[in-house]
Amino acid sequence: MSDLTFVDKSSAGAEERQFHIRVAPGEVSTVALLPGDPGRVPLVGEFLTDVIEVAHHREHRTLVGDYKGRRITVTSTGMGCPSTAIAVEELARVGVTSFIRVGSSAGLQPFVEPGDLLVSEGSLRNDGTTAAYVHPGYPAVPDLELTVALKRHAAAIAARAGVGMHSGINATDDAFYAETPEWIALLNRQGVLNVEMESSAMYVVARLRGLRAGMVCSASSNLVAGQSLYGDTHDRLANGWRLSIEAALETAVELEL
Repeated sequence: MSDLTFVDKSSAGAEERQFHIRVAPGEVSTVALLPGDPGRVPLVGEFLTDVIEVAHHREHRTLVGDYKGRRITVTSTGMGCPSTAIAVEELARVGVTSFIRVGSSAGLQPFVEPGDLLVSEGSLRNDGTTAAYVHPGYPAVPDLELTVALKRHAAAIAARAGVGMHSGINATDDAFYAETPEWIALLNRQGVLNVEMESSAMYVVARLRGLRAGMVCSASSNLVAGQSLYGDTHDRLANGWRLSIEAALETAVELEL
C-alpha cells in the first residue's frame, strides 16, 4: 500500500486544458451562462457579438462573445447534477467566477404558466451529487446580490413581454421519471415553486469554491395543473428561454461579473 500514489483530483490538471469541457485558461471570461442543452448555446450566442466557439466535447459546448461591452461565456452543463458539477469545477479552474443557470423548469404551484420566468432563491437538494460534497443539512443557496439583480431584471423583462415572473425555493431532482404524483404533491404542499435537475450542484460547488451563482429559468410545464412536457407548451417555453437569457445578460452587465 505504501508504494501507491493516489490522485488528488482537486489539483490534477488545474493549469491545463480541462478534460471534460476542453477549455483552457485564458479562453473564457469571468462570467458564464449555463444552459443545460448544448443546442441552446447558439441561442445565447444570438444575443452576443464577436462570437467564438471555444470547444464542444460530450454535453459541454462553450462559446464566448460580447454583450454591451461585457465578455460573456456560455457553457452547456448537460442534464443533471453530476455533469453540472463537472462544468462548474472545470470552468472555475480556467477563470470563471460567476455562474448563471438559464434553462427549463417545471412549475409546482398552480399560478405558474409555461413560459413564465422563475428566479431561484434556493434549492431543495434531492440529488446525490451534493451529498458527496457536503453535510446533508448544508443549504444550496444562490448568491444574494446576484439573485436580487436577476429578480429585478426578470420582473421588468417579463412585464414588457406580458408573461409572469415568480421567485422562490425550487427542488433539484436527480431522476426525471421517478417524480411520482405523491412527490409532486408533497413539494406543492411545502410551497416549492418549481423543480429542475441542476441548480443544487451549481450552488454547492460555487459556495465551496468561493464563487457566485444564480438561476433564472423558463417554466416548461406545470406538474400540478396537468401540463407535462408532452403537452403543447413548447412555443411558450422557447420564448421564456429568450427572456431568461436577456435577464441573465443584463444582470452580468449591471454587476460587472
